[in-house]
Formats: sequence, structure tokens, C-alpha cells
Amino acid sequence: MIVAETNRLLISKFTLKDAPFFLELVNSPNWIKYIGDRHTKTIKEAEERIKTGHLKSYKTHGFGFYKLLLKAENNKPIGTCGLIKRDTLEYVDVGFAMLPNYESLGLAHEASIKIIKLAKNVFKLDKIIAITTSDNDSSIKLLKKLGLTYEKKVTPFEDEEDLLLFAKTL
Repeated sequence: MIVAETNRLLISKFTLKDAPFFLELVNSPNWIKYIGDRHTKTIKEAEERIKTGHLKSYKTHGFGFYKLLLKAENNKPIGTCGLIKRDTLEYVDVGFAMLPNYESLGLAHEASIKIIKLAKNVFKLDKIIAITTSDNDSSIKLLKKLGLTYEKKVTPFEDEEDLLLFAKTL
């Protein structure tokens, strides 16, 4: 189900049929490096992650992470962008990730602009945040370009390092 469109992208809800793409994405080098290994190694595990993450979030919050489809390549899935409400953080978090061949092409920026507009106009959020590792220069640059500003360091996950928290009032 398409939820939004940009010049180059269709933004669509994930379904269980997206498990092969999701498996590839969560095992891509920059996902592992900056987001972390989520120990998703099979199609079955990918389906379970979609079910307990994406589909549950759509049902519970009305939003979640979405699949990015590149129009110029017959709507090929190339990344994800969306919103997540984490129990450990006060505000809804915007995030993005791309397959390696589609990084640094401005696609995450294009998708994030649309997602932030949805956050404000459809989901009626008044503030969004984003978290990233301190060494993820590309994400930090993108967050600043999107108008988010650094607020503080946080440790939202028990087993992880301090992360940088950026925020934007909508």
C-alpha cells in the first residue's frame, strides 16, 4: 500500500512478501555498522521482524518504517524510511537506511522530507527526534540538512553505546 510519493520514490508499507528485500537491507554493511546486527539471517526471521516490528507499529501507532521503491528501476525496493515510537525515548524517531548502491544519491533526504511532512500533517506530531552513532557522519549531515539539531547524548538500548539525539519541532 502506497502511503506517499516523491519525484523519484514510492513510499509503501512493508508486507511479509518483502522479507527477501528486508533480509538484504538489514545485513548490508552500513546497517550492520551503524544500526547493528539484528541477527536476522533467514527469510523466516525477516518475516518475523516485519510482523513484530513494522506491521505491529502500523496497527498500534498508525505509522512505522516504510519501504522505498525507486520509480526509475521499475519500483525496485532500495531502502527504508519512517517513524518509530521507541519505549525508551519520549518522542517519535525518524530513521532511514539504504542499500549500498543507493546511498549518497539524495534518496534518503527526499524520503525523509516526505516522512517529516506526514509526521506533522497526517500523524499530528509536534516534535520528532533521530538517533545516530557519533561516527555516522552521513546521517548526522542528513539530519542537520533536514533541520534537526543536536540536543544530547542518550543510551536508549541496554547493550549499546551512547547515541547522539537530534530533534526538530514540527
